[in-house]
Amino acid sequence: MSDDEVDLELLELLRQHVQGKLKVSDEPETEVLDGAEYIYDNSIDVALDMRACKQAASSIHALMQQKSYSTSTWSEHVLHPKEKDASTLAFIFTMDLLNFSFWSELPEEERFAVEYQGQVWTGYWSLVASLQRALEEGIPITSSDFWQNEDECTLEVLKNVFRSTTTEEEIPMLEERLACLREAGQVLYEKYGCSFEELVWSANGSAAGLVNILARDFPCFRDEFKFESRRKPVRLLKRAQILVADLWACFDGQDYGDFYDIGKITMFADYRVPQILQSMGCLYYSPSLMSTIKHGKTIKSGSYWELQIRDMLKPQKLYGP
Repeated sequence: MSDDEVDLELLELLRQHVQGKLKVSDEPETEVLDGAEYIYDNSIDVALDMRACKQAASSIHALMQQKSYSTSTWSEHVLHPKEKDASTLAFIFTMDLLNFSFWSELPEEERFAVEYQGQVWTGYWSLVASLQRALEEGIPITSSDFWQNEDECTLEVLKNVFRSTTTEEEIPMLEERLACLREAGQVLYEKYGCSFEELVWSANGSAAGLVNILARDFPCFRDEFKFESRRKPVRLLKRAQILVADLWACFDGQDYGDFYDIGKITMFADYRVPQILQSMGCLYYSPSLMSTIKHGKTIKSGSYWELQIRDMLKPQKLYGP
């Protein structure tokens, strides 16, 4: 922005202040929806069909009612922990710290997969199965002390933890996952006495507060990007929000999952969700973006196109009344 251009965001801020409309609140806000609204207002390559969105929302709500979906559903899956204690808190933190990049271009029979308890698991479930298998084999994969021990937590050990039932592909971005564990272990040591519990309690029961703490202290959870000339970065905070939502669901809104403002958690900008919404007619793409997707070309992380696709998923809150 040049010196002679008008800063519209600053102008609006001043206008609200002069008109007495500027509200200052001590309550934590993630600002995820603010960024989503900005992109929605300025997007030229992705658009929402409101009628299709309402139909999709109605269908999803009906299915949730039909299947009696609730927080208790989280623990019903065979791979999710059943205990409601600190060990499960550590498991969830580890799980969501590493919950990224399971995409594969290989045929289904060749892609990364994990065999556990007589079944073969792919995608997110391959991660959960790997963690459960590692714990059963005596590998303290959910311990921050273990993450920091460069003699014990090595790349070779992680290759064994995430070993695949196929020979063609190992888990994507293994070195990056090891770096996330090292980094998170160091932060927990320096700021929270190696205690996941102390980290959660530091948010004082605020879901938005815990999301902000994760984004502030753990670079691996700091999912935010610059979008055009906007002064503030656009915050997606996908995995930070997933972690809070998992705690809330696992502990059924109690103990480590007791958040008074869980309604501030938004829809997660996952790469599978836009595929589904686009197929349901909820999302429309510009010809150039549609051509790029159809030809299987890579859309870079944090790019103009990616932010439009991901932020269009969050115009409304996911939880709460």
